[in-house]
Amino acid sequence: MNEVVQFGDVGVSRLGHVAVVELQRPPDNSIDVVLVGSIADAFESLEADPTCRAIVLCSAGKHFCAGARLGGSNDPLAVAATLGHNPLYTQAVRLFEGSIPVIAAIQGAAIGAGVGLALVADIRVTCSEARFAVNFSQLGFHPGFGISFTLPRLIGEAHAMDLMYTGRRITGDEALAIGLCERLVVQDDVRATAIEIATQISGSAPLAVRSIRRTLRSQLAGQVKAATDHEHSVQSVLRATEDYDEGVKAYAERRPADFQAR
Repeated sequence: MNEVVQFGDVGVSRLGHVAVVELQRPPDNSIDVVLVGSIADAFESLEADPTCRAIVLCSAGKHFCAGARLGGSNDPLAVAATLGHNPLYTQAVRLFEGSIPVIAAIQGAAIGAGVGLALVADIRVTCSEARFAVNFSQLGFHPGFGISFTLPRLIGEAHAMDLMYTGRRITGDEALAIGLCERLVVQDDVRATAIEIATQISGSAPLAVRSIRRTLRSQLAGQVKAATDHEHSVQSVLRATEDYDEGVKAYAERRPADFQAR
């Protein structure tokens, strides 16, 4: 690889026609408005580079992305409550706008918004040790990051409803079985396999590949925008409920929540 170009906490390196975009907030790589904006900036820079033919989206450390970073000045929920819209979702929509194929390397946990980030990719590589959870309902909340659209689009409504209603964690093996991921390898080979797939893609005619992606995903950014607008409106209501307060408190205390439907 050549030298790393930084976009905040996102590093971009090159292996020929393949760009490796790495989140660099280990071990959890939790996201906020700034980090998602940095990923989008990296993607847009690569989109303007005709020598880039495929992107590998990966993370440093133990986990792919353990969800949204809550608390502090960049807490997406606090910012959204102040602005009346969620700027995290504005940045998220940008991730779906390009024409370069994205391969995600998921070596550890992808939780909540981390699943949403994984769903940005065209192809996902994972391992048995990985864990996936769309755990919003366990917090008394509604899924965000466009998951209410992108997840059933990928794995079908029945599997998506199972994951969203229960919030349960699944392994990389089950993620492969239900179509959430396309390749299962040993943990140490996750990133190398994603790079291998991206390299194979980069051997195809680049103008053809970009045109195919535009055909298959031409409406996707707009559909994700509509989904995140709706998600934000529902989240704004639920965030004011007692169940949301209880869900967040129970999660922090590592105990079952006692929801009262109010």
